[in-house]
Amino acid sequence: MVVLDGLYTAAYINSSERSKIDYLYNTKDKNYDVVFLGSSRINNHLVPKIFNDNGYKTFNFGITRSRLEESALMLKMMVERNYKIKNLILQVDININTDDHSEAIRSLFMPYLHWSKTIRDHYRTIPEYNQLLYIPFYRYMHYDARIGFREMYYSLIHKRTNALENDGFYPLTTSQNPLIAADLSKYAPKRNKSYEEIKRICFANHINLIAITTPMCMETINRDYFNHLNQIYPEIRRFENAVTDDKYFSTCGHMNKDGATEFTKIVFNTLFKPKK
Repeated sequence: MVVLDGLYTAAYINSSERSKIDYLYNTKDKNYDVVFLGSSRINNHLVPKIFNDNGYKTFNFGITRSRLEESALMLKMMVERNYKIKNLILQVDININTDDHSEAIRSLFMPYLHWSKTIRDHYRTIPEYNQLLYIPFYRYMHYDARIGFREMYYSLIHKRTNALENDGFYPLTTSQNPLIAADLSKYAPKRNKSYEEIKRICFANHINLIAITTPMCMETINRDYFNHLNQIYPEIRRFENAVTDDKYFSTCGHMNKDGATEFTKIVFNTLFKPKK
């Protein structure tokens, strides 16, 4: 078990081509004018090239299925890795409804548990922390579906994924027709401890935090949700109506490539100016 733990961990800590998390762990001293963080509604929605073409060094660190808890940990890792970030654009909309974590994304941090004090401190209070930290190979068995033999092997041979292409942006190319309306009536915005933590980290590290909502199709049920969200956190910049034409949507909650391009242009022109 000790040998297997060492072999798996060695494969992961020497790979930076598989995910945004291993890229983040294996890089340091990066300088960014703008970083994007959030779930698929950032990963699929904001195009760094549009910012880069206007003179801003930008990367999209959004991860599909992640929640604000994982965004907070990624930001803490950036600080640990001595990233210099001027502006953070953070998705805060549907993901504000829970303080819970994404088990699938949590697993991707586990290979670095012994190597990163930031990761250890972040997970110190979870129920299985001692087993994950002290029992050799336990974390690889516990999260076998995500960081088991297959993923370890691909990391070992440095097989690339598309996660880091397009400066982290992943375009959606298919579309529902007709769009199936998203239902927000089951959600109730509330204060979120991870969002609060992100705000504290940004303040302490002189990062300009820009929290935004992202577009949803006009067929969405209970669009009043965003008004309630803004009552709790009035600083959130509202872009849920920035793109409305159905042709720009892949699903009701996710834009296609053309929609992402249109949305990114709106965000840039609203919040930034081209560098001379």
